[in-house]
Order: sequence, then structure tokens, then C-alpha cells
Amino acid sequence: MPQTTCRTGVTLNYEISGEGDPLLLVMGTSGSIPLWGELLPRLAERHRVIAFDNRGLGGSERGEGPISVAGLAEDASALLEALDVPRAHVLGWSLGSAIAQEMALAHPEQVASTVMYATWGRCDGFQRSVLTALRLPYAVRDMESALAIAGIAFSPQLLDNPDLEQMMGAMLPAFPQDDAQMQVTVEQWDADLVHDTLDRLGGITAPTLVVVGEQDLLTPTWQSKAVADAVPGARFELVTGPGSSHALHLERPEDLVRIVDGFLAEQKIGA
Repeated sequence: MPQTTCRTGVTLNYEISGEGDPLLLVMGTSGSIPLWGELLPRLAERHRVIAFDNRGLGGSERGEGPISVAGLAEDASALLEALDVPRAHVLGWSLGSAIAQEMALAHPEQVASTVMYATWGRCDGFQRSVLTALRLPYAVRDMESALAIAGIAFSPQLLDNPDLEQMMGAMLPAFPQDDAQMQVTVEQWDADLVHDTLDRLGGITAPTLVVVGEQDLLTPTWQSKAVADAVPGARFELVTGPGSSHALHLERPEDLVRIVDGFLAEQKIGA
């Protein structure tokens, strides 16, 4: 995959596919590009999709300094600049949705619209407990436990699927591969825990879609609804039924693509 060095001083790994208006995909905690699964090629049927690895994961360099949501948003902004993309739609999942929030606030001129998928504006007690539990295996460098507890991101239906072990095995390359990447993931969890934009979301001017599944335990529905309520004019979409988990894009990609494509069709860049 190609790489580019950004003004934030880090070299980021990225890939571009498809034609149409640019759509930047921003990954969630612990993941790299392959974790987008079928969502990426499906979106590339109608958009010029730019996917990248956040600093320190996948093929991207760690760089210097602490990892924060605002800092990761600067990386995303800098990547668009390096690729000569003046304006793009931004779709962020989980941590990526928090990055999208900070990017929309700090660089509104770059953000044509935002899709905040599985999002939150400030941790409550329940979410803090869940994220802290997910952080621990990475902190003690126990990848086997990290993958086991990652099951909370999936639906009860998938967790009872006899093919689950094979599916998880296929996704292994998308997760941290060494001690350094596990440490970066710890820092990402810490950034998740202190993420707080709730009182600033009213400053977002980009058209915004908030999407969440009813079975999502990492970013519960009420957290996503609070974000939608805080962003002026935001559209809220709740996906219900089997497979409506935090990993909705892996379990029901066709439904998520339908929702996202419908929204983006109304937000043409330059129209």
C-alpha cells in the first residue's frame, strides 16, 4: 500500500479505491484497514474511498508525542492535504467517529459531511466500565484475551455462529501485530476514555448522519442519540434486529451501505 508523510510528522499507510466524491474512512480502536471488511469495496462502488491506518497501527508510523483524539484528527486532516484532497466526506467508526467530530470542529472547510457510526460525545459510567475492560488485555500484552473480549463488539447471533473462530482468524492481520502496536492500542483506549466533545458538538456545521445498532454495547444507542441531538440538524439512524452490533459494518454491511449511500447522495461535493 502507498504511504505519505504528513505535516504532523508521521508517515501514514493508506489506500484509495473507487471513483466519485472523496470519502475518508477513519478506523476504530486497535484496527487497521482490513477491518473495514466488505464495507470498503461496497462504498467504493459509488465513492472515491480513502482508507488509512491511524498512527502506530497497520503500516503507519507511530511518530512522536502523545496519542489523543484531537491529534489523530490532525493526522486525518494532514492526510487529505498530502493527497491534495481539499474537501471530503468523512465516515468514522467508534474511535474514528470521535476523530471525525474533532476534525469537523477544527477543519470545517475540509469536511463536506460526516457519518458518525457507533459514536459518543462523553463516556458515562457504563461505557467507561466496558472500555476499561477492553483496555486491560492490551495493557498486560495478552492478545489471546484481547481477542476473546473483543467478542463484546459482535452480536449474540454471530458469537453463536459455528464459523466464528474461522472468521476471527481471518481478521487477525487487522489487529495489533507486536508489543509496540499493543501499546499504541492502550493509548487509543485512553484517548477513548477521555474523549469529550459533548458541549462543543453544537459547533459542527457539516451535514451529519449518526448511525448505531441497537445491540451495540461499546457505544450504546443512548450515547449515539446524545451526539445526534447535540449536532445541529443531524440525522439519527438506529439499526435494529440480529447483527445490529458495534461491528455492524462486518455483520450487516449491506444495510450500513444503503444508509450511508442514501445520505451521501444528498451531500454532493461542489453541488
